[in-house]
Amino acid sequence: MSLIESTIAALGPWSWFVLGLLLLGLEILAPGTIFLWFGLSALVVGVVALLFDFAWQVDVGLFLVLSLVSLLIGRRLMQKLASEKGDPGLNQRGSRYVGREFTLAAPLREGAGNLSIDDTIWRITGPDLPAGTKVRVDAIDGARLVVSKVS
Repeated sequence: MSLIESTIAALGPWSWFVLGLLLLGLEILAPGTIFLWFGLSALVVGVVALLFDFAWQVDVGLFLVLSLVSLLIGRRLMQKLASEKGDPGLNQRGSRYVGREFTLAAPLREGAGNLSIDDTIWRITGPDLPAGTKVRVDAIDGARLVVSKVS
């Protein structure tokens, strides 16, 4: 009997917990979430092995089935979470302001001006308007915000 076989035999059901923790440790080192599902499956098989005295072939079969099922469910879950997360306007900061209203601190002359939003001064385009006018951001044009007077 080899060293690995004798160690697995000595640990009994606890070998599944060791395998699960090793796989979860690999998850930290490897990109993606592939080892997570295998590690969780090994931990579940470890719990089942502690509760029921099945043959090792049943434990391995259960591990394979649980790994496949958890991998498929986990990938679907991760895709769903990935599509719900994120910022669609991440690379278009101005798109966050479309539809919002602001007050002009300086007049808009000859169709151009500046608008201070939070800690950024944006170049804006729109009709000529005096300072103090409420404007709404209608669109973005490159790095400029397109504004119109709020009626």
